[in-house]
Parts: sequence; structure tokens; C-alpha cells
Amino acid sequence: MLQINTNNLNMKKVHILVIIFLMNLGMVNAQDNPLLGDFKTPHDAAPFDKIENEHFLPAFNKSIQDGEAEIKAILENQAQPTFENTILATEKAGRLLSRTAGIFFNLLSSETNDELQKIAQEISPKLTKFQNDITLNPILFEKIKVIYAQKKKLNLTVEQQTLLENSYVGFVRQGANLTEEQKDKFREISTEMSKLTLTFGENVLKETNNYDLQITDKSKLAGLPEGVLEAAAGKAKLKEKEGWVFDITMPSYLPFLKYADNRELRKELYLAYGSKSFKGNEFDNQKNVKRITELRLEQAILLGYKNYADYVLERQMAMNTKGVYTLLDDLYEASFNVAKKEKAEIQEFANKSGFTGEIMPWDWSYYSEKLKVEKFDLNDEMLKPYLELSNVVDGVFGLATELYGIEFKTNKNIPVYNSEVTAYEVFDADGTFLSVFYTDFHPRPSKRGGAWMNDFKSQWKENGVDSRPHVTIVMNFTRPTETKPALLTFSEVETFLHEFGHALHGMLANSTYSSLSGTSVYRDFVELPSQIMENWAVEKEFLDRFAVHYKTGEKIPAELVQKIIDSQNYLAGYLSIRQLSFGYLDMAWHTLEKPYNGEVKAFEENAWKKTQIFPSIKESCMSTQFGHLFAGGYAAGYYGYKWAEVLDADAFSLFKEKGIFNKEVAASFRENILEKGGTEHPMILYKRFRGQEPTVDALLERSELN
Repeated sequence: MLQINTNNLNMKKVHILVIIFLMNLGMVNAQDNPLLGDFKTPHDAAPFDKIENEHFLPAFNKSIQDGEAEIKAILENQAQPTFENTILATEKAGRLLSRTAGIFFNLLSSETNDELQKIAQEISPKLTKFQNDITLNPILFEKIKVIYAQKKKLNLTVEQQTLLENSYVGFVRQGANLTEEQKDKFREISTEMSKLTLTFGENVLKETNNYDLQITDKSKLAGLPEGVLEAAAGKAKLKEKEGWVFDITMPSYLPFLKYADNRELRKELYLAYGSKSFKGNEFDNQKNVKRITELRLEQAILLGYKNYADYVLERQMAMNTKGVYTLLDDLYEASFNVAKKEKAEIQEFANKSGFTGEIMPWDWSYYSEKLKVEKFDLNDEMLKPYLELSNVVDGVFGLATELYGIEFKTNKNIPVYNSEVTAYEVFDADGTFLSVFYTDFHPRPSKRGGAWMNDFKSQWKENGVDSRPHVTIVMNFTRPTETKPALLTFSEVETFLHEFGHALHGMLANSTYSSLSGTSVYRDFVELPSQIMENWAVEKEFLDRFAVHYKTGEKIPAELVQKIIDSQNYLAGYLSIRQLSFGYLDMAWHTLEKPYNGEVKAFEENAWKKTQIFPSIKESCMSTQFGHLFAGGYAAGYYGYKWAEVLDADAFSLFKEKGIFNKEVAASFRENILEKGGTEHPMILYKRFRGQEPTVDALLERSELN
């Protein structure tokens, strides 16, 4: 990450202000800003080596002006409204803005700093205004209505029909039918919401970065594997501290809770993680949670819905809250008693090991891991030597080659935003260029937690040219140490496959319009391409292809692979009920029909109480750090992970039947799911691939919950 000499900080601020002032006056040539001209990079990839923070505000201002001019041209066009001069023209408007925003907001998540966060707070209301000025414009909506009324007579393609439908419905759902007074209220709501969701995410990242557990007495680290200790020593060295440092990023947090014998330190780390943005300090998110849900409710009521979930689910496969609760309740019935039995088994095991008292959340990973070793003779440390990152990359890429014929080639001439990022060119089996693909694997203070896929540029077709996407996957995987390469846990391999599945959805996109391309699908369908990839992780034929010991080159032993297979449903009930608890919590917040003014913690406990197998921890709160809901796009949609499990288990059963590398099944999945994006209703696409609607049977059988 670029380090700024603080002695030059004031001069740098002056320089930025001068550039912004001159840019707004039109006195700085756009060519001086790398974001505003042709990129002149391989495949027009973002010129990260030339982009500085001060380039973003001028680029946003200029691209918003260009977008406004493009919309103005549509409004002033006196010709009869047509699909081409209205729907297609609106689809294309703001392309420069989309490019700028794609770069900026990806960096805001992956390589952030205080300056970028300030820019985000400044630019988000402008972006919201730009969007509202489009969807709330009565002249533009009238043009769209004229075309929509004639849709059956226009002889449109399937994609054109979908784009027209999405355009009309999208305008309605964004307030086009509101009165002028209501539109003003809609603007206020959406502007405030854009700021609050940014603040929510920033608070969680700052809370994460603000915590360190420094240990100088090695006796307190009993139970921790050598590799975990080496990573903690390296973290301490980096921070210029003595001993060992642990934090609440996943590669540090999870192994500590799993292996550390010191129960008090496990509890301390657990509470540090669980209390993020719930401490009553400057990074507290309790007010933000309540205000965001209140604003969403206000927006839904304004648009004619009784709650926000009804608004969201109208355009999802679940269709309504009844559909969501039916799914959650059915899986709850299959999972909860299993989860209770699993807890009782681990409690009994802990008691036999000398533990007294009730198992608490900070004991769960520790004793469940020990029981797993006893039952299956398997733990992460046994697997990690065979899961060296570069070999896993080869294995995951090789799976895509086997299934879809695509190839990945490193291109060091494509600029990257951090030296740890690798850029690839992706080619189809016939040599056709498909995508730029970036991988970013390890945690940094400048990167938010978790793992995700996104694109810097989507895919579309225009004038006979297929403009290909630029896709990124971002992780927080175990780092290499001074003596070892990056050795992944099995869970990290599954995460890699998951995000890579999203990436395939983006890279293989084959749509005409960018708004229908790649992952631009219903939220409860988007996890199918990602979650289906996780199925290969427990397939011996797949593991045999890349899992070799990082020192000896020895292939992973067959008996170790069998142990992975035998243990794949270990704690299946608990893992299911955990995901269901998040789904119930999400739905509780977003089925509110009046603002909630009570305590966030009390609301949370009531929302998911039937799923809980542990006593409540007063210092811990999920809602205040639940970025999927309050800083991402999963509000009233978190159930989608469970719905996608139904889909992926059903879909993968066809691979199991025909062969896990069967090229005909893979070609059908590519053609009907991965390439199609949001061009048709997802159930139509799924049935075209599978030949039938999905059922929960395959999921329950796979999880042994039936």
C-alpha cells in the first residue's frame, strides 16, 4: 500500500483541491486524468499504476455530467419513442460513470484508506441523485410506458423483452409513479441510506483493524499448531511488537478458537469478534441498524408495500415472505433436533475430557475439532500441507478447463492495485478472449473481511463487438510465513471454489445488455453458480489432480481423501441451523411494519431465539456487523444461501449421475445458467438445464438430514 510522508500531507491536500477546482472549471484536460481517457492497457484494463486518489472526484464529476447529457438527449428526442431510442439508449447511458464507479468501489473494499472513504461519503449522494434523476423523471417514464404498452406488437427478442420489462418495472419500483411530494421523500430516503450503509461498513472495518491480542508468554499458546504460531509471530514482527499477535481476521481468529487450550483467551478473542460495532463507541452501529431498517420500511410503504421484504421478494424466486418462511421452516424442522444432538455429543465429549460446566460459543470450535479428530482422525493441520495455494489455484483453474475448456494465462502487463494481486487473461477453448481475471488472496488492513467476487467491468455486445468483462475475486486466506508457503485450510479451499463459481458466472457471460449480464440475476439465484462449485471439494477425482505435499510432492493419500468424504456432514445440523438463524434475523428486520425503537440486541435475540443452542452472550451482537444486510445487497435475501443449497444439490446430482467432469452436463450448465445471466426468469433457465423444478430431496440426502 502506498505510504504518504506526513510532512508532505498538507501540500498533497492542496494539490488535490487545486486539481478538483480546475477540473470542475474545465481547465484540466481529461487526458491528464487516467480515469477519463482511453486506458491504453491490455484489454482496456483499469490503469491502476497511474490512478491516484485525487483522480476520482474529478472523474466522477465528469462522468456524471456525461451521463446527464446522454439522458438529456433521450428526453429531448422528439421522435416517437422506440426500443432503440429510449430503452437501449437508457441502458447505454452512464457507461463512463459505471466504469469509474466499478474501479472506485472495488478499491474501497479491497484497498481502502481514509481518503477513499471520505470520497465515498461525498460521491455517494451524487450517485444516488444521478440515479433518482433518471428513474423519477416523468418525461422519460412516459416514453418507457408508451413502449411497454406496445410490447406484444414489437417483435422483440427474449433479451429485449426482458430488458423492456426490467426497465418499466425498475422505474416503478424506484418511484416513477409517485407524486412530486413523494418523489422528494424518496430522494431523501435513498440519499440518507447510501451514506448510512457506507458508514456501517467502514465502522466494522475500523473495529476489526483496531483489535490486537498480543501474547508474550508462550505457555498461554498451548495447543496452537506451529504454523499458526509462526503466522502470529510474523504479524507481531510486522506490527513491531514482541511475542505473538492475533487479531479478528479469519486466518488468525478461526485457528485460535479451534486449537488454543487457554479458554480465557479464546473467550477474549470471541468477544472481540462478536462485539464489533456494539461497544457504544464511535464505531457503534446500533443506531445505524435501526435507522437503515426504518428508511427501508419508509421506502417500501411509500411504494405501496407493507414492509421491505414484500418489496424485495416481489422480484425474487421466493416471490413473497410466505415462500421464504416455508423454506426456512422446512429446513429448520430437518436441522434443529440434529443440531441439539450434535451439541449434546460434544458436551459429553468435553465432560469426558475434564471440562466442567456448559459448553459456550468460545468452546464450540475447540471441542468439536477434538471430537472430529477422534471420530475421523482428521484436522486442518493434516490437510494443509497438501493444500498449498499455488497448487490449489492450479486445481481450481484446471477444473474450469476440464468442465468448460477455458484457459488462464498470467499477464504481468495488466496493472494491479496491490503487489499481491495477480492478473490473468482468460481464453475459451477456441482461443477467443473471454475475460480479465484478478485474484487477491490475503488479508490487509486496507481490505474488509470476508470473501467476494465483483467486476470492474461487465460484459455486453454492441455493433458486432463482444465487450468482455473484467472480474475479480477477493479473499482473506492464510498468509505464507517466513518458512512456509500459504497453506490453506479445507474451508478456505471451499471458499475459493465458491467465489470462483461467481467469477465463472461473470467471465462466461454472453448477453447483449450489461444490465442482464453475468451475476445480474435474482439475488436468490446468484448463489447457485458459486455453491455448486463447492461440491467438487469432496470429490476424490478432483483432489487427486492437485493436492500434493508442498515439500515432498507426494499425492494426498487416498485414506486422507476418504476421511474428508466421511467427515463432510460432521455438524451438518449445526451448520444448517446457523445459516437459518441469519435468515430468520434478516427477515425479522425486514418484515417490520413500523419502526423499531428498542434495543438491537433484544430484537436480535427474539428474532432467532428458536434456532439458538447456546446461551445468549450479552456482549455479542450479529446485527451490528452483518454487512450482508446493512452494507451489502442481501437485505431480505439472506435466505437465498439456503435456497441456493437446494438448487446446487439438485443440480450437482445430475453431475453425480452423469460424471463429475461430464462435458455434456457442463456444457448445458454453461449455456443455460452461466452464459445467460438475467436474460430470462431463473426458473426457466434452471428447468432448461435440469429438466425439472428443484426439490429439497437432494439437499437433505447430501446433508444426511432426511
